[in-house]
Parts: sequence; C-alpha cells; structure tokens
Amino acid sequence: MRGRARGSATLTGVATLESAGPSDLSWVVDERRAAEAARSAAGGLLVAEEALAGGKPCVVVENPQLALATWLGVFRPPPARKGGVARGAFVHRSARLGAGVSVAPGATVAAGARVGARTMLAAGAFVGENASVGEDCILHPNAAVLDGCRIGARCVLQAGAVVGSDGFGYVWDGASHRKVPQVGTVRVEDDVEIGANAAIDRATLGETIIGRGTKIDNLVQIGHNVVVGEHSLLCGQAGIGGSSRLGRGVTLAGQVGISDHVTIGDGAVLTGQAGVARQGRVEAGAVLSGMPALPHREFLRRAALLGRLEKALERLAKLESRLG
Repeated sequence: MRGRARGSATLTGVATLESAGPSDLSWVVDERRAAEAARSAAGGLLVAEEALAGGKPCVVVENPQLALATWLGVFRPPPARKGGVARGAFVHRSARLGAGVSVAPGATVAAGARVGARTMLAAGAFVGENASVGEDCILHPNAAVLDGCRIGARCVLQAGAVVGSDGFGYVWDGASHRKVPQVGTVRVEDDVEIGANAAIDRATLGETIIGRGTKIDNLVQIGHNVVVGEHSLLCGQAGIGGSSRLGRGVTLAGQVGISDHVTIGDGAVLTGQAGVARQGRVEAGAVLSGMPALPHREFLRRAALLGRLEKALERLAKLESRLG
C-alpha cells in the first residue's frame, strides 16, 4: 500500500465521518461521501483523491478501505496469545497440541484431536474426537469443530459457530421420517472465517468443503456435501441446500436461498433475498436478483412494470365500463 500525505495533523483515534473529532482519522470511499467529509470534524482523512478531502489534511491512497484495514491492524492489534492449558480446560491424553497453543477454561480437546501451533481456544470452545485445527487459528467462545472435521491454518470461528453438525437427511419409511446417518466430514481450507452461529453440516458420505479464503457471515447455513469455492463471500442468513456447488469468488448477499443440487459458476453474484430452485444453474459472472432468481437488469425491469400495473388495471376497468 502506497500513499502521499497532504496537510498535517496529530491523530490519536479512528472514527466514522459522523462521529470523528479533530484528533481522529476517518476515510472517504468515493465521491458520494465527499459532502459528508467536508462537514466532518475529522482531523485527517484517507482518500483516493485529494479533492474528496474537503480541504482537510489527508493521505491519498489507491484504496482507502484497504488502508483503513491495514491501519486498524496496527492501531488495535489483537491481544497477545498466551500459550498453555488453563485450569478448568480438558485436553484428552491422546490429543496433540502444537507449540504455543492456548486452551482457556472450559475448552475441550477430545481424544485423538490435533491442534496446530499458536492456535487459541477460547472458553467453551470444542474440538471433537479425531478432529484437527491448523496453526494460528482462533476458536471464539463455544465454537465447535466436531468429530473428524478438519480446519486449515489461520482460520477464525466466531462465537457459536459449528463445523460438522449433522446433515439434514431423512427418508420416509411409510410411518415416520427415518434419519439417514451422516457419516462424512467437513474440510475447511486455510484463511477461512466463519461467523457467529453459522452452521456447516457434515457430509452424508465424503466431505463438505469450504474453499481457501472464503468468508462466512453470521447465521449462515451450509448443507451436507456442499462445495464452496475459494474466496467466496456468504453474507448473513444465506442458506445453501445439500450437494450444491459454488464456484470460486461467488457472492451470496443477505438471506439468499440456494436449494439442493444447485450449481453456481465462478464470480456469480446473487443479490439480497434472491433464490435459486432445486438443480438450478447460474452461469459464471452472472448477477441475479429475485425469486426465482433472474438476471439483475431483467429483475429491475419487471419490478418497474409491476409498479405501473395498478394504473394500467384502473385504465382497463374504465374502458370495460364504457364498453359495457
């Protein structure tokens, strides 16, 4: 990241444009926030162009959001990890912990489990039998990696996230819903983040797979045998039915619903509350909206037509009345 400074200021904090004071750094993403920047009391701004700073001291960078993320990592570094097993934690004698692992009170590492170096297990975190967690991971309070599942390096599981819950599989036997045993696992690759209370189901057979670098928001549900490609974004309350395949760099906005056995191509985007029916296919790079999901421009066109439908029906009723 490179930038150049304009003006001078002494800054001790970071805040939004609305709440920043003279000692705070803030940021402007694009020209839509320029008017707010001019009114802001911020002492300095990260901007892509000097004109967006409203005359305030600024640092001109190619990507203000990236610069902000970099600065916040320096300004508010994560707490230092203290290795060791705390009193009140349980680590089975057959489990293996790497150097510098931290296990907080109430955390559990079950029989045959493996935890990589410098990983932190917060209070109530759970690593099941024969599960593995890679190096430099963080499992926040009550996050769970259940039996036999695998987590790569540098992953973060927020509070209450569950990896390896049973897949939702039942068959009608003539009298009741009989459970289909879910005997597969989950494999989460490196650099994945899983949000609070998200659930990733284990496969019926084989693996449910979350690709490297994918970020999963709170309250996301991922069904059994799903494959999510690398560097995808799954936003809050999205749900993916069993055996669906998502390509690389897919974005699911909030409350998107994907039925089972759906295929979504690389780089596709589904906007908020879009839905794809069973065995549907979404082409690579497509942007879809609505339920059933349509190309975004077509969805907007149909929405505009619906807005005019009421007046058209009124005119039709008048014509019918005259003809009658």
